[in-house]
Amino acid sequence: MIKFYNSLTRRKEDVPYHENKVIKMYSCGPTVYYYPHIGNFRAYLFMDNIRRVLKYNGFTLDGVMNITDVGHLTSDADEGEDKMLVASQREKKSPWEIAKFYTEVFMKDAKALNIDLPEHIVPATSVIEEMVEFVKGLLEKGYAYETSKGIYFDIAKFKEYGALSGMDINEKLAGARIDVDEEKHSPYDFVLWVKAPKEHIMQWESPWGMGYPGWHIECSVIGDKFLGETIDIHTGGVDHKPVHHENEIAQSNCYYGHQVVKMWMHLEFLQIDGGKMSKSLGNLYTLKDLADRGYEAETFRYFYFMAHYSKQQNFTFDALDMAKNTLKSIKILVKEHKNGTNQIDTSDYEAEFLEAINDDLNMPKAIATVLKMLKEERSMNVYETFLEFNEVLGLNLEESDDIPAEVKEKAEARWQAKKNRDYAAADALRNEISALGFEIKDSKDGYDILKK
Repeated sequence: MIKFYNSLTRRKEDVPYHENKVIKMYSCGPTVYYYPHIGNFRAYLFMDNIRRVLKYNGFTLDGVMNITDVGHLTSDADEGEDKMLVASQREKKSPWEIAKFYTEVFMKDAKALNIDLPEHIVPATSVIEEMVEFVKGLLEKGYAYETSKGIYFDIAKFKEYGALSGMDINEKLAGARIDVDEEKHSPYDFVLWVKAPKEHIMQWESPWGMGYPGWHIECSVIGDKFLGETIDIHTGGVDHKPVHHENEIAQSNCYYGHQVVKMWMHLEFLQIDGGKMSKSLGNLYTLKDLADRGYEAETFRYFYFMAHYSKQQNFTFDALDMAKNTLKSIKILVKEHKNGTNQIDTSDYEAEFLEAINDDLNMPKAIATVLKMLKEERSMNVYETFLEFNEVLGLNLEESDDIPAEVKEKAEARWQAKKNRDYAAADALRNEISALGFEIKDSKDGYDILKK
């Protein structure tokens, strides 16, 4: 049985599911106002990891990910400007152009990382009418109220508020400044719908005048529209717990009158050189930044497996080099096993791998099992078992098709020189190949050309 850690109950639990082993899963998606960095993508590799492990165990996924293209303010606590408008002013483009461009960037990078994307990918702006109806429902049920600025959720009406993050809302209220907005019943009441000034670029009609949705409402509405009133697993980063996910739980559970999400799963932060990522420090690396330094996206994918999702992972280029070299070794060994003639019983490895991934995604342990198995005598059995494991790992084992013709010609000439015992010429050609950014790995029956 698969057990994942439920952030809400603070313990490992059996994975919940619907009939016919269908798991309904919601993952908080990107706010498409800027280039996604590797810290962002650790969250989507986490999502991918969950999806692949569940599929490996025979479950069918019905997944949703939102695309936030409106409503996410520069502060998660309903303060500041909409991030889409900030980007619009920065780049002198419309919010729609901003959203289209950065959504395409995100999708391209997700493809490069071989991320198994959810079945439904939904922009917030595509469900505005549904959000308006949801807000109306909360007003009618007495969980929301109207001010001159918008419609707010009244957290005092939801006694379980703070259960996810462990926040004692009564203590916070006791010391809170209530003069922040005198119209709000509580400083921690959050906005469901914002009444927009006339000059605001993104706004829609509503019963409360022209406006736009708050950030938190989109996840509740999109989840309901595509997954229904009960969601098995909801994922996101730990930064979502104290505000975004607390608010989502409050509005969803009050709207439906029952607990909507059964299991919450949260990913810890990616640190850079032992510290926080920030623009001011110049360490917000994108996949393109890594590529410019000679690292393929797949290397970062493998790097993700080197730490448990519930622990902060420290990114350094030394660690990325380690991931790069180990990944290269894995691919060499897998090719060697493909032509192996020994008979190896892999059943113990299969059981060990399954136990690791089903114990709250223990990928470091699963990887250790893979590496141990690949050290066996060369065997087709090992190769076939690795292919099964790779349904979870998602590594690219195809032959590279971007090796220049010049490199291929030199490699073949080197091989012929070696067969003719002209080792001086073979060594010279190896050096030329190396200078072009490739290396040769010899075996009994031939050679492989690998990128450095």
